[in-house]
Formats: sequence, C-alpha cells, structure tokens
Amino acid sequence: MRILIFNWQDITHPLSGGAEVHLHSIFSRIARSGHEVTLFCSSYPGAQREQVLDGIRIIRQGGRQLFNFHVPLAYLLRFRREVFNVVIDDINKIPFFTPLYVREPVVGIVHHLFGRSVFAEANPLVGSYVYLMERWALFFYRLYRIPFFVVSRSTREEMQGRGFRPGDLHIVHNCVDHDLHRPDASRRSDVPLIGYFGRLKKYKGVDQFIRAAALVRATHPELHLVIVGEGDDRPRLERMTVELGLQQIVTFTGYVPEKRKVELLQEMWFGVTTSSKEGWGLTVLESNACGTPVIASDVPGLRDAVNNGETGLLYRHGDIEDLAGKIRMLLDDPVQRRRLSDNAIAWAGGFNWDNAAERTMEILRIYATNSSQG
Repeated sequence: MRILIFNWQDITHPLSGGAEVHLHSIFSRIARSGHEVTLFCSSYPGAQREQVLDGIRIIRQGGRQLFNFHVPLAYLLRFRREVFNVVIDDINKIPFFTPLYVREPVVGIVHHLFGRSVFAEANPLVGSYVYLMERWALFFYRLYRIPFFVVSRSTREEMQGRGFRPGDLHIVHNCVDHDLHRPDASRRSDVPLIGYFGRLKKYKGVDQFIRAAALVRATHPELHLVIVGEGDDRPRLERMTVELGLQQIVTFTGYVPEKRKVELLQEMWFGVTTSSKEGWGLTVLESNACGTPVIASDVPGLRDAVNNGETGLLYRHGDIEDLAGKIRMLLDDPVQRRRLSDNAIAWAGGFNWDNAAERTMEILRIYATNSSQG
C-alpha cells in the first residue's frame, strides 16, 4: 500500500509530543514491513526539506502557525498526481478538512478534542478560532462518514458524543518502546525525588504540581522535584517556583535526549501528571515501563492510562490539597510505592508498538479495499 499522512509535525520537530511519537512509532513499522509511507508536515529552522527517516518519506513545507493552509494546496498541486491507497488525517490542532478535497479514502487519527479546554491555553481570539474550526471540521468529517483511529475509550466516547458512529471508531492505544523504557531499581534516587514529564503548556497544569509540592515541603523538607520537558509555559512556572521559595528543590531540565529522559524516570520515586485533558497519557505509560507509578488528574485519557489504586493514583484535577495529600501518602509508604511500581511494569508490558502497527494495517486494508470496490 501507498499511504499519505498529513500531520502538523514530525518526530524531529522541537515541539513534537505524544501525537508524533504515536504516528512515527506505528508508521515507521508499517514502512519497514514493505509499505510506502509519505508524511507531509510543517518545517522548522534547520530542517531538511525532504528526508527519509526510519522508512518514512518526510516532506516539510511552511511554518507551524499556518501549516493547515499548505495542506490543501500541496495535495491539489502535488500529491493528487501521485497514486495513494489511503490518506491519513492526523487531527492534532487545526483540522485539515481533507474530506472536502481528497479523492482517496481518508482515515483520521484523533487523540483528543480540544473543545472549550483550548481557552485555558490560548487567548480568546486564537481560542475561538481553534474552537470553531474544530466544530466545523467535525461536522464535515461526520457528514462524509470518515472513520477514525482513537487512542482511548475516553476519546471514543467523546467522538460518539459528537455524533460519530461506534463502528467508525477504532481504538489503537499509544504504546511503549520496551527496548528503551525499562525498570532499573539501582537508579532510584536516595532522596525523595518526584517529577513531571511532558510539554510545559498551560493546559498541562504543571502549576498544580508546584503548588502541591509547596504544601508537601512543610512536612517533607528533603523533597526534590524534577520537571522534564520544554514549552512556552516554562517562564511562568519558573517564576512561580521562585515566588514559592522552591528554587533550591526544583530542577527544570528543558529538552533532554531519550536516554537521559529514561534515566530521570528511573530515578523518580513516582511521577505526577496534572493535565486537564489527554487522549491517553503516553507519558504515564512510559513512566510505568520504567517502574515509576504516576499520580494523575482524574480526567479523560489519564483515567484510561492509570488504574487507580493499582498502577497509580488519580486526584481531583484542580484540587491542590487532594494532590498534596496523595503525594504525602506515597512518600510515606514504601510498601505501597513498591506495589504500584510492580503493577505499573506489568500494565505497561501489555502495550506494544508492533501490535499497534499490525492493528492499524488491518483497519487500513479494510477501508482501502472497500473504497476500491465502491
């Protein structure tokens, strides 16, 4: 099969996240199995215009802010002349409205819908633009009966609530590279070290983690925090750390290579994930594969990735006292931490990218075949 993918970013983009890991992990495996995969995405300073990475032909054009306007033009002027069996529309910001101009069968990927949560991240003008574009796009995707891959039960239920038929929604979970993410108890920190891992965006709620840590420090002065990741909310979070007098115990690492990221996950006693909404919670699963349980917000996506009381704990999003209480409980209970860690390793072991790639191809063959017969 020849597969064309539209996504805002590729895995090498400095601002890539879980959506790019999901896409690259699955479609690089599909490419290695003999299929031709082309990814059209935005460019960034220093990036090659075209390259082949892990079997995927990557074509970059345009900046990140206006990439959605490049997609229809690139399709009509270039890709329409090529022969593809299926087009993948990865909805992960402003939708591309592919059903309106793509002639091949379209299959979408959606991690989660922004909905009104976008207003917690963007100013009212930008937030309104994203909100309205998402609503209009979903109308057309539903009208054209576009099938979707979704990454969790929560996202499937959300799409069904928007009028999509259950039979058009196929769950393919985010998974883990178990060759990279693995437990190493010898690396566990001697002092209480807890951390956040992910992008630093307002909707990720990292300020809740910092505020809860300020409360916990009163009873656990030896506590240390590590915040792993980069994003435009970092300056605000660093100011907050200083205002709360935590600058001596909080480390912001910024972007770190994968090997160092895994080492940091192995060092943490447990992780904290405070997002207001996720499609699944890939960072939770990667932490679990390293033997690190996670306290996470009880919100869509994260409640799919965390088995409350078994592989980690859920707290009421926005309730700083609740989060602080659960942090204290795990800090004071090594037996509970060990039980959660063992369960987390077993849980993460069930999520394999090879299986996800095979499941993806099974579904793509169905829609490509149905289209050719129709």
